[in-house]
Amino acid sequence: MADPLLMPMPTLTLPAPAKLNLFLHITGRRADGYHLLQTLFVFLDFADEITLTVREDGAIRRTAGAADVPEAADLTVRAARLLQEVTACPLGADIQVFKRIPMGGGLGGGSSDAATVLQGLNRLWQCGLSDDELAVLGLRLGADVPVFVHGQAAWAEGVGEQLTPVDLPACWYVVIHPQVHVPTSELFSASDLTRDCPAITLAAFHNGVGANVFQPVVEKRYPEVAEAISWLSQYSNARLTGSGSCLFAPVSSRQEGEIILQSLPDKWCGFVAAGVSISPLQQKLVISPTLYN
Repeated sequence: MADPLLMPMPTLTLPAPAKLNLFLHITGRRADGYHLLQTLFVFLDFADEITLTVREDGAIRRTAGAADVPEAADLTVRAARLLQEVTACPLGADIQVFKRIPMGGGLGGGSSDAATVLQGLNRLWQCGLSDDELAVLGLRLGADVPVFVHGQAAWAEGVGEQLTPVDLPACWYVVIHPQVHVPTSELFSASDLTRDCPAITLAAFHNGVGANVFQPVVEKRYPEVAEAISWLSQYSNARLTGSGSCLFAPVSSRQEGEIILQSLPDKWCGFVAAGVSISPLQQKLVISPTLYN
């Protein structure tokens, strides 16, 4: 019989996918100052990769991740500690994050990483929380975390937590990162940010209504982003995702997207990805419910 002390701890590797905001409106502000939003989230089959390994000593450690983000401030560590605290779980975890999603680009990488940690450790630690319960925890970490927890393309309102699942047609996107970091807090405090958009419906969006209110603000303050949007607009309808700095444009196929990227200026980087209604994380959770490596 194997010595239990020598047996490896359970390990789990999961994707943390990027998202796009197909439009983004601000419809008002709450009494506490938070902005009220309308947006449509779609996931990409382009993701960070997170490996979680159970620790018996209760410690939460980030063994690999973004070097310029302090471990205590990392959303993956904060997510693990929050789940541990709420469930009184005595176990800990080593968290290894392989980053592919550009940081500060509006693709939701940090929020997605946090959601993947919540989902993964909920299983590894056998906490037994539902997706709804995990989403409530996720909202304490950031407004975008719940949509990644649920993993379904969604029409979002409120501060981003009121989610209505939608099924969107398959689409390919070219995504470009102009190598600029745009601080979200700076944009939310901008005097020229439109904060009184009339509410629209999903049907109106499908009829061509909707824009990203952050785009003109970002273009004015960050000429490199404006240049990238102008360049990509030669090929398709380019727009900003989230509060930037990444931008995207729909294309008919991966091949068309790769051809566009062949002409991409060297000072920028980009990729082609499929837009999916069910996130790669949820696809793996559903297909392989046990998931242990």
